[in-house]
Amino acid sequence: MLTKPTYLRLLRASAVYDLVITAPFATPWTFVLLESLLRQTHERLGLPGILPVPDPMHVLFANLMGSVVVIWSIVRLHLGLPVLGRYDAAARTLFSAWMLYALAGGFSAVIVPILIVEIAFGIGQSLPWRDGSEDIA
Repeated sequence: MLTKPTYLRLLRASAVYDLVITAPFATPWTFVLLESLLRQTHERLGLPGILPVPDPMHVLFANLMGSVVVIWSIVRLHLGLPVLGRYDAAARTLFSAWMLYALAGGFSAVIVPILIVEIAFGIGQSLPWRDGSEDIA
């Protein structure tokens, strides 16, 4: 069981991580740079799977996802409510499921490190926590 301060640190850490990881998805210009970096990483490491060249629809949906996650990250950082960690854990479960689905369908293993972090933050934010008020006599 986590204490409330520890849980809130985990919530903030996941929000900062999301902000850093997803901000490049939020605009077409930064997405082009990110996609190039991912492609270079995929090729240099000789990773299994394919990394298709994005078309305008891919870019649009990447930008939409990036924009929503950036705003969601800011909300978690600004409000810092423990309940937001529960919602975020649910979102991470969905994101992880879709990443596993993509990997099973032959997508590049370049997303595996992101998948690992998604699962870790999802588990962490699903753990029970206590606020410590019951310790006060």
